[in-house]
Amino acid sequence: MSRCLQLAKNGLGNTYPNPMVGSVIVYEDRIIGEGWHQQAGQPHAEVNAVNSVNDQSLLDKATIYVSLEPCSHFGKTPPCSDLIIAKGIKKVVIGTVDPFAEVAGRGIKKLIDAGCEVLVGVLEQECQQLNKRFFTFHQKKRPYIILKWAESLDGFIAPEAKSRSSREPVWITNSYSKQLVHKWRAEEQSILVGTKTVEADNPSLTTRDWSGKSPTRIVLDRELKISEESRVFDESATTLVFTEKTKESTSSTKYITVDFNKNLITEVLQTLYKEGLQSVIIEGGSTTLQNFIDQELWDEARVFKGKQNFHNGISAPKLSNAQPIRSSQLTGDHLVYYTHVND
Repeated sequence: MSRCLQLAKNGLGNTYPNPMVGSVIVYEDRIIGEGWHQQAGQPHAEVNAVNSVNDQSLLDKATIYVSLEPCSHFGKTPPCSDLIIAKGIKKVVIGTVDPFAEVAGRGIKKLIDAGCEVLVGVLEQECQQLNKRFFTFHQKKRPYIILKWAESLDGFIAPEAKSRSSREPVWITNSYSKQLVHKWRAEEQSILVGTKTVEADNPSLTTRDWSGKSPTRIVLDRELKISEESRVFDESATTLVFTEKTKESTSSTKYITVDFNKNLITEVLQTLYKEGLQSVIIEGGSTTLQNFIDQELWDEARVFKGKQNFHNGISAPKLSNAQPIRSSQLTGDHLVYYTHVND
């Protein structure tokens, strides 16, 4: 199962809206086939594992391991549970049950009804953690939320506005950290900022320094104050703008009218769920980030600490109910990962 997880990770950022899945086929304690789900619409992990077996006559005496319950419904590809049954594989070891309503135990039932010996729950927590975005989306009906910011040694995310000479970001971290952030963007489905961040930094919010698809850009612009010349409105990625105004959408920019006096964050998350976006990075300013923190609507935080002091400026957000899980150094920058601890 550890090998299944290892294989599944190869699909990070490429399988949406599907989960990452790995599969291994074992005969007499020897791996004879393996595969993973590489991209939505393409064959699932079990299909790739079966197809990689050179001697197909061994399948009815082999055991198939899969990190997530084999599907039982027709989507873009046929059901994997049917394939396992058709190939005569009698032993199936599954990491965790699929939370997707179209599966959710049906694949396991189909295998058992066909006479397969099925074991469920091997490395279950690890298998669920691998697909934390997929599980959060289907169980909580919202995207998996990652908070991200960089702060100075003395706890500021930006210097005072009057000390800035241009509408460009003031970099706290180095180029290695910047490239890592672009890698993260390629792994997630959307990225969110507020009006002030766009006006101050004019960000692109794309994966310019990493190979991969740019996330959908989410912009909170209550009064439609942001200039149409801003980079978030170029056609390099789709942009969703939440506003109180009404404006006609374009081919790459969709305007969504909401009431900012109500619970804006909840409305935004409900819309992202309807749009099928399973994850979002919150890269907004301190106020936007703090709003998510105060409403306990976050799952993970990634906080960089640079090497310089600003002495004054915009204070960094303050995490609550946060548990540091690991840290690393990137040629001088200190990066700490936190997970949200529910009371």
